[in-house]
Amino acid sequence: MDLQHISDIERAAHQGRGEVFRLGMGVLFIVGVMFYSALSGSGEGNLTLVMAAMIGGYMAMNIGANDVANNVGPAVGSKALTLAGALVIAAIFEAAGALIAGGEVIGTIRNGIIDPDLIKDSDTFVWIMLAALLAGALWLNLATAVGAPVSTTHSIVGAVLGAGMAAAGPAIVDWSTMGNIAASWVISPVLGGIFAAAFLYLVKRSITYQVDMAAAARRTVPLLVGLMAWTFASYLILKGLNRVWKVDFLSAMVYGAVVGALVFVVVRKVLHGSSGIVANTKASVNRLFTVPLIFAAALLSFAHGSNDVANAVGPLAAIVDVVSSGGVVHRDATIPTWVMMVGAIGISLGLALFGPKVIRTVGSEITELDQMRAYCIAMAATLTVIVASQLGLPVSSTHIAVGGVFGVGFLREYLKSNYDRMVGEIKAHHPEGDLAAIEAFIARFERASIEEKGQMLADLKERSKNADDPAHFSKGERKGLKKVYRRELVKRSQLMRIAAAWVITVPASALMAAVLFFMIRGMMLP
Repeated sequence: MDLQHISDIERAAHQGRGEVFRLGMGVLFIVGVMFYSALSGSGEGNLTLVMAAMIGGYMAMNIGANDVANNVGPAVGSKALTLAGALVIAAIFEAAGALIAGGEVIGTIRNGIIDPDLIKDSDTFVWIMLAALLAGALWLNLATAVGAPVSTTHSIVGAVLGAGMAAAGPAIVDWSTMGNIAASWVISPVLGGIFAAAFLYLVKRSITYQVDMAAAARRTVPLLVGLMAWTFASYLILKGLNRVWKVDFLSAMVYGAVVGALVFVVVRKVLHGSSGIVANTKASVNRLFTVPLIFAAALLSFAHGSNDVANAVGPLAAIVDVVSSGGVVHRDATIPTWVMMVGAIGISLGLALFGPKVIRTVGSEITELDQMRAYCIAMAATLTVIVASQLGLPVSSTHIAVGGVFGVGFLREYLKSNYDRMVGEIKAHHPEGDLAAIEAFIARFERASIEEKGQMLADLKERSKNADDPAHFSKGERKGLKKVYRRELVKRSQLMRIAAAWVITVPASALMAAVLFFMIRGMMLP
């Protein structure tokens, strides 16, 4: 055996040790949850409680591995955060959000999808919740393995739907709620993409398309960061702190505006106080968005932990409630503290152990991101949720964030195509052999502001009207020059794969849950 083969074996063994370590840590967490639940319970329901805790811990880890990537993926892809830094920040703030502001009444998971009054006994209800938890977790595990970001809410909702139908038929399902969820498959990514593209175009028009980018950044960046602080503070009050601080929409927006105004004043003072902090380059302007993106990743993680922890432990809390009450199915029950701990720790651990794959997909494998583009995606994520919640539109935070990434990529494609068309017009209106004049014109064109570019093109076309085909090109050659060269800045393969995963999430998890329900019932019945 030569040295090359030995090196290959060592590399493979090193990768294998990493996989074994991650798997071992995950198993250790689940075993710890099982032991704690065994000590907490007693009587006939103790075994059921241990099974539910085990599956709930597994579900929480899968949510951390898949769903949290949407909060930190753009920041990592833009190099505002390292992967290790993003994992630490997200893990801390996800757990903090779950423990401090999580624990809303679990009515949506328990009662919003199916009608518990149509379930004939408490044992059947417990089996439904067990099957839903396991099916949702298995689907998320599969999606994470292939690097597809999917909605954990849709996963658990589909699973509750499938298990409920298996237990009591289609009549148990609230089909109007399911219709809203199906509508969110389209509404969420479209709104996210539109908002992200609109913000990116605003940034380009107001900063990067200006001749003096440094001066434009000093004027515009404080406004953009202040707007970000306003929307994020409002989002956090409405969605992240709604359990510990109940305020109406208008009050939340007023409090957010105060925060945004303070941030605007601070950022403006910093940028104007040191003229050397911003150079007349795109890279220098990009660096101004680094700190806001770090705060955005933290706040999005906190809000996600406070809201989506119910996806992991909602069914588990329902089972704990039934077991502890002696078989009584309550419509409203709060989540016990130890169950919240399972969700908080599981989400953080799953993110740290298995999250990097989906983070890379969102951050770098759809389109190339920089700090300005990541800023636009973060703004789209918060603004879409706020607007949609006030309009009563069903949305998914996963679909919004990924839709924002695609929106940014497709806008970049359009702008690149448009620029190529303008360069083609420049070449078409210069003599064929006058290469120096063409290059000089393009150089001036690139340095000009967007208004000056339009005027230069208009002047060029006007001058060409007084000449007899100055470029000496044939009609076919001229048509070819005017064709838009479309550079694909968005990976279509990722678009198709992610869209397919979104569409089949609810039916796939529903089918898995139905099969698992029958299996669990078969094992539990005497």
